[in-house]
Formats: sequence, C-alpha cells, structure tokens
Amino acid sequence: MAKTTTLRGISEIRGFFRTNGTPIHFISPTAFNLLGIDRWVRNFFYVNYFDSFEGSHPRVSVPEERPHPEFESIEEICNYLLTHEQVLERVRSRGPRGKAVFVFFDEETETLAAQAGLEVALPSAELRHRLDSKIVTTQLGDEAGVPSVPNALGRASSYDELLALASAAGLGDDLVVQTPYGDSGKTTFFVASKGDWEENEEKMAGQELKVMRRINPRALAVEACLTRHGTLVGPLMSDLTGHPQLTPYQGGWCGNDISPDVASPELRERARELTRRLGDRLAREGYRGCVCVDYLVDADAGELYLGEINPRLSGISSMTNVSASAYADMPLFLFHLLEYMDVEYDIDIDDINRRWSSHAAADRWSQLVLKEPEDSVELLSAAPRTGIWRLSDGGTPQVIFSRWGNDWHSLHDESEGFYLRVLAAGDYRYKGADLGILVTRTRLQSDDNELTPRCLEWIAAIRSQFAGAPVEPKAEPAAAHNALAFKFA
Repeated sequence: MAKTTTLRGISEIRGFFRTNGTPIHFISPTAFNLLGIDRWVRNFFYVNYFDSFEGSHPRVSVPEERPHPEFESIEEICNYLLTHEQVLERVRSRGPRGKAVFVFFDEETETLAAQAGLEVALPSAELRHRLDSKIVTTQLGDEAGVPSVPNALGRASSYDELLALASAAGLGDDLVVQTPYGDSGKTTFFVASKGDWEENEEKMAGQELKVMRRINPRALAVEACLTRHGTLVGPLMSDLTGHPQLTPYQGGWCGNDISPDVASPELRERARELTRRLGDRLAREGYRGCVCVDYLVDADAGELYLGEINPRLSGISSMTNVSASAYADMPLFLFHLLEYMDVEYDIDIDDINRRWSSHAAADRWSQLVLKEPEDSVELLSAAPRTGIWRLSDGGTPQVIFSRWGNDWHSLHDESEGFYLRVLAAGDYRYKGADLGILVTRTRLQSDDNELTPRCLEWIAAIRSQFAGAPVEPKAEPAAAHNALAFKFA
C-alpha cells in the first residue's frame, strides 16, 4: 500500500494544485462562477453551453449543438452537456478518474457524471436540495444561534390566513413572504395589502411559507468553505438587489461589491462569527465545501439577520476567488477541492481566518449581472463581445473594446471592465434574460442602496452595444435561450 503524504500548509497545497494531474471539469452554462481558477489549478477545464469566448479561451470548450428538448432548468443544460458525444470524448481524452463540478445539478446529473467516469466533487444533490429550503435554513440558523428576521413558518390559502399567521408572531401587516425554493427574487413576495396577495396568490397559497416582518434591509453576503479542519470564512460583500436597470425582479440579485467600507468592522466581525457558527452546524449535516450565506442588515435597528443559504458554488464565488485574501493565500474554491481530491492536508484554520478578517485583506471589486428588464422579445443582431472594455469620461457614456481577456484579473483601474458575454447575435433578448456579466474595480452601489453614477454609466454604455429586431408575439424564441433566466447565484 502506497504511503500517503500529508500536505502541510498553504505553500505545499499551492504546489500540489500547480502540478495537479487529476482532470477537473466545471460544467455549467457559462464559465462565470469559476473563471480564473485555471490560473491556479493545472488540468482545470470549463465545459459550457454558451460560447462566450468564441473559441479564444484555451480551457473552455463548447460543443456543437444538436437537436434537444426544450431546457427548463440549468440542471437540464448540464445533463444535456453530459450526454453530448463531443463532451464525452473530451472527458475521455483528458484522462481517467476526473472530477466534475457544477453550480446546479440533480440526481440525473450524478448518474450521467458517473457514466462518463467523473466523480462529482460536491455534496450530494439530495443533501443540497434539503439545505436549500428557506424553511430548513431558518430552522438550522435558529439551532446555531444565527437569528433570522422575525418570522413565522406555516401555510396560508388566503390573505386572511396569511394575516392570522403573521399576527400570531407579532409581525404586523407589511410582510415579506418566501416559498421554500426559488432564485434571484422570483419567489420573494412583498405583501402589504390584499391586492399584493392576489397578484401572486397562485405562487403562495398552500405552500410552506416563511412570513417575515418587512424591514429596511441592506443585503450582505459571504462565502465560506466547510473543511475537515473547520469553517473558513471569505470576504464580506454587499449584494445589489432589485435594481430595475438590471433586473425585472423586485428582490432579484444582480451583483456585488467587495470593499473595505461595505460594512463597519463590528458588523464584519459579527457576520464572520455567525458564518462560522452556521458552517459548523451544516458540517453536522454532512456538508463539505463551499456555501454562500446571505445576510440582511436592518438599516433602522442595526441588527444582522440570516437571509438564506445557498449550499453550492454561487454567484459570489467569482468575487471571493479574486479577493486580496485569495492572492495572499489561495482562492477559497481550492479549499473546497481539497475536500474531494483524495489527499491528506493540514492547515491552521484559525490562523487563516485571522488573516482573512484583516481590514487590509479587503480590496475593491464589483460585478453586475445584466438581465433584460424590458417586457419584449428581440432577435439580436449585435451584442458586445467578451473582453476588456474601457468607459469614456464625460458626455454620453460610451465603451470602447480595449483588448482581449479571458478573465478579469488583468483589470488596471476603475475605467476598465471585463464583460463576459452570455447572449450573442442570433440569440433572443427577452424579459429576465441574462445578457452578460460586467466586473470592475470600483464600488457600484452606495451605502443607501443606490447605484452609483459610474454604475449607471456602465449599464447605459454596455446596453448601447446591443441591437436587435422585435419578434412578433406568435414567434417564440428557441427555448434554450428563452425559457431560462439563468441563475448565477
């Protein structure tokens, strides 16, 4: 039996990944969430559906399309990719005993990955689905001593029953209602009247509900990694949510800011402590690896509350993995991989958390997820390409394509932004569609949840690069580009 070598400390772990011989495949509609990880991990590959790079990224492969059923979820896209012969051939050509990583997957994905000779380097779909419930999140948070916004859990088939549920918990009648599962604000409802209830009654009635008192919120998020040595907590960032210039969904996530001043030192430390508690509780459920925790700050009372848990890689993984703490040690995702790489390792988790909690370990990064807010359908004839764009100063906002880039690591200053294309010429633009993602090196949202002037300039300038022709209502866009408003979170 071969002797097992234990990796000791960050230096040896970094060396391990630089010489990694195990093929690792990130299978997802785009490479967004883990873009740049190939700089750190040898034999790391992206298998995508959308051709964001037009063949120019050496680690990204996009198979030629063939006839397929209409997609209704990201899981179905991943399953389609795992049955595509070009994908399977590439997996075989890269060697045996490969690993597969997803943002979203289901039990069918696990079966298809196994048939392709890939081990899924994530907690099981069954465990992830259970923990993804906002009801379960609230219960586990309570057990861990991580408070939620004052709430009641239950069911209501009418507005009167909803009010009765809220009244019993002393929540008032200005309410926020969530169903157990949903994304980007699509299953969060603001109910202050019977009319509000009736507008979305079919989505709430008879469901398990989390009914919350409405607060004046600021949304924060942090990504953590549950390791065998304890919970490692990444940088705290603010969420951009519900901005109508970016998303048609009132509570929809549409970006993030990392900056030393997104929260006070006291609030930052409180979030880190609550995340450690929650991570330790999730570990008792058998969870390992990355998890995204969303928090809500009551701007009036100053209280920090648990919002929800995303037991997966998420839309903030992209920011976590490019932060100053990631460059000081290594990206959080590499700690996730260690849990699935059949290698022993030893780290001082408390020492790493101490370093990462330092104010000096926070620099400035922001990202925007641009969804189509208009309720119309167009066939695109032009769309901005992936790469580094420069925003002009003064006058009407304009962007100029500056240079090719395969990720955002080379951005110089706040005048530059990396744009990752999702929709291209020949695709359909429709309400809720993800057009693309923009990453910059400056804050894009103020402390009072307003988009900065710079942010508004970027949005206007990027949107000006799109052109298209209206589609008659009877002409339905191809489902692969229409039925999904992709969730990167």
